[in-house]
Amino acid sequence: MNTRIFYLLLIVLSHSAAAQVAGRRVPDSSKKQGYDTAVLKEGTTQLGVVTVKAVKPLVRQQANGVVVNVAASLLSKGSTVLAILERSPGVVIDYRNNSITLNGKSGIAVMLNGKLIRLPLEQVVTLLTGMSGTNVEKIELLTTPGANYDAEGSAGIINIVLKQNRQRGTNGTLSLTGGYGKGEKATGSIHLARNTTGSQLYGAYTYSRNRTYSDMFIDSDQNMPVFGGVMNVLVWDTTRVLQNSHDINVGADFNITPKLTVGGNLTFNSSNTASNVINRSTYNVLPDSLLLFDGVVRGKNRWNNLASAIYLEKKLKENEKISADIEYLLFKNSNPSIVQSIFLNKHGAPAGANDSLFSPQQQGYANTSIQVGVVKIDYTRQLNSHIKLETGVKGTYTYSRSSSRIESLVNGEWISRKETVQDVAMKEAIGAVYGIITTQLTPSASMVLGVRYEYANSRMRNPETGAVTVNRTQGVFFPNIAFTKKLDEQQELQLSYTKRISRPAYNDLASYVTYSDPSAVYSGNPLLRPTINSTVKLGYNYGGYSLAVLLSRENHPIARYQLTQRAAANLLYVSPQNLVYQNSITLQAYAPWKLNDWWSMNAGFTGGLKQFKLDYTKATLSKTYFAYSLNASELFELPANFAFELSGWYNSMSYNGTIKVAGFGALNAGIKKTLMKDWGSLQLSWTDILRTVQINTYYGTLTEEAFSIRNHVSIHTESGASSLLKLTYSRSFGAAGIKSQPKRNAAAGDEGNRVRRD
Repeated sequence: MNTRIFYLLLIVLSHSAAAQVAGRRVPDSSKKQGYDTAVLKEGTTQLGVVTVKAVKPLVRQQANGVVVNVAASLLSKGSTVLAILERSPGVVIDYRNNSITLNGKSGIAVMLNGKLIRLPLEQVVTLLTGMSGTNVEKIELLTTPGANYDAEGSAGIINIVLKQNRQRGTNGTLSLTGGYGKGEKATGSIHLARNTTGSQLYGAYTYSRNRTYSDMFIDSDQNMPVFGGVMNVLVWDTTRVLQNSHDINVGADFNITPKLTVGGNLTFNSSNTASNVINRSTYNVLPDSLLLFDGVVRGKNRWNNLASAIYLEKKLKENEKISADIEYLLFKNSNPSIVQSIFLNKHGAPAGANDSLFSPQQQGYANTSIQVGVVKIDYTRQLNSHIKLETGVKGTYTYSRSSSRIESLVNGEWISRKETVQDVAMKEAIGAVYGIITTQLTPSASMVLGVRYEYANSRMRNPETGAVTVNRTQGVFFPNIAFTKKLDEQQELQLSYTKRISRPAYNDLASYVTYSDPSAVYSGNPLLRPTINSTVKLGYNYGGYSLAVLLSRENHPIARYQLTQRAAANLLYVSPQNLVYQNSITLQAYAPWKLNDWWSMNAGFTGGLKQFKLDYTKATLSKTYFAYSLNASELFELPANFAFELSGWYNSMSYNGTIKVAGFGALNAGIKKTLMKDWGSLQLSWTDILRTVQINTYYGTLTEEAFSIRNHVSIHTESGASSLLKLTYSRSFGAAGIKSQPKRNAAAGDEGNRVRRD
C-alpha cells in the first residue's frame, strides 16, 4: 500500500483590530509632544478543517505474497467471498470439482482471520459460496509465508481477513442480499460488537439459501469389456441443488491486567444440501448394439463443524511477551444417496445381468467424523533496536473415522458391492517447532531468517479387521528467508524463499468408493505421497505498480480426479494420483491507473511456463505449456452518491494431470447508491453478464488413458445458463467513538484443510 500526500498549504489570514481612542492629552512639563493611548481588541480567526484522505490500492505486493484490498472494490458488497476470490490475481476456482488453485498449483490452505478453516476443501468452497463479501476487508495470497505459519499448503495460503469493528461502545452491521439466477438466492447477516477499555465482546450470524443449477454433456469413446468392447458414450447430466447454511461466530477478549489478556471464540457451521441429478446416457457398443440408461441420483449432504479456541497472552517486559492457545475441532458429515435407473438394450429389454452392477435400484452411504486438538505456545522478544526473536512450539492430534458403501437391490435383497465397501480409522500426530530472527540491517533494509521443523506420524487401519493400510513417519525442515530493500519513497525490492508441504487429505488416502454411473466410481488412493514445494520470489514495487517473478519446484504434486483401471477391468476409477514433479516460472504484474477524479482502472497478469511429468498412465509423460490469468476493473464515481464498477477475468488453457481444461472467463458489473443520513447503501450486482463461465475439459489428449478413453466434458455452471442478479442492502449502526485495540486471533491451525469429502 503506497499513500501519496503531495502537499498541504495553509494560508493564515492576518487579523485586523479596531482601535478606540480614549483618554485625554496629558500635560508634560518638558513641553514635549504627547500621544493618546491606543487599545487593541483581541480577535480570533478560525481556519477551515484540513482533511488528509488516503485510499488503499486494490492490489499490493509484499515479500510473502499479494494482498487484495477487497474493501476498495465496489463489487465486494453483494458478492460472495468465493466470487471475490475468483477475481483475485492467480486464483482459479474449479467448479466441477469444488477446488481452488493458486498460480496454477493445487495444495492450497485456506484461512479465516489467520485461522485455518478446518473443513474438507469442497466444504470450504461451499462455505465461501454462502459467505457475504460485504464483511471482508482483504484477502492475502501468501505464496512464501514465514516459518511462524504452519508448513501445510504447498502452493501457499489464502488468508481471508474480515473487517473488525473497533469502535468503543455497542456497534453492529446488517446486510441483506436477495437475488436470482436459475434459482433464488438469499443471504442475511448481522454482526454485533461491544468494546470497552477492558473487554471486547463480539458475535455474528449468517444465513444463506442458494438454489442452483448446472448441466454437463459428455461425448466419450472408450473400450469397456464389461459393456461388450469399443463404444461411444453420450451423457446428458442435469444437477439441481438447494443449499441452506448457518454460520455462527462468537467470542470475547478480556484485559485482566495491563499485561495479561485472555480470550476465546466459538465457531459453528452447519449445511444441509439436497441434490437431484438426472442422468441420461446412450452406450453405442460397436458395431450395432445400443444401450440406454436413465438414472436419477437423489442425495442429502449434511455436515456440522464446531471449532473452539481459547488463548492467553502475557506481557513479560516492555519488549517481551508469551502466548498460549488451545483449539478443538469436531466435524461430522453424513451423505446418503439413492439411485434409481433404467438400463435397456435397443430392443427395450433390460440390459446386463441381474447383478449388483446393473441393478435398477442402488443406495449409497458415506459418514465421516473428525476430531482435532491443537496446543500452541509462542514467545517474542525484541533483543535490541535492530533484532527481534520469535519462537514457538505446536502439537496437533487428529482422529478421523469414515465409512461408506454402495448397496444394490438384487432379487429383493440389498447386497453390498464388495468393491465399494470402505471403513477406515486414522490417527495422526504432528509436532512442530520454529524460530525466526528479524533484523533491521539498515534504515531501508530488513531481513527475516526462519526455520520450522515438523514431525508427523500417520497411521490408518481398518477398524473391523485391524489391518494397517498406512503407517508413515516423516520429519522435515522448512526454511524461510525474506529480504526487503526500500530504494526510495516509491521503489522497493523484495526477495524471499520458502519450502512447504501438502500432505494427502484423509479421504484422499481412504479406499472409499462412491457411485458415479454404471461404469465408473470415485475412489481414494492409500498410496499417495505428500507434496514438497520450494519457491523463490523476486519482487519490485514502484508506487502502486508491482512486478514479481516466482520460481518453484513441486515434488509429487497431487492431481485429483484422474482416470485409472484395476486388474478386474470392470470399472473406471476416478481417484487422486501423484505426479512425479512440476516446475513453474511465473510472472506477476499489476498496474493501477487514475485517469481523473472520477475514473480509475486496475489490471493484473499472472502467468508463465509450467512443466510436469507423470507416470501413473500406461506410458510416462512429460509436458511443457504456457498458462496465464488476467483480471481488470474500472470504477466510476458518479454524481448523486452513485458509483459503477465493471470488472472481468480470464483463465487460459491449463492442465490438471492428464486433464486438459480450456480457457474461460467472466464479465461482471455493479452499481451502488449511498443513501443519505447514514441509512446505509444499496447495491445491484450482475455476475457473468455474457454467460461465459463454461468449463470444457478433455481426456486422452496427452496420452492413452484407462480403457483408451478419449472424451470431451462440457459443464455449464448456473451463471453460464442464466446470469446472476443480486440486490444488497447494508447498514452500520451503533455508537461511534475512539478505536479500541484490534481483537487478537487465536492459534492458527494447520490440519483441518486436509479433511476432504469426495
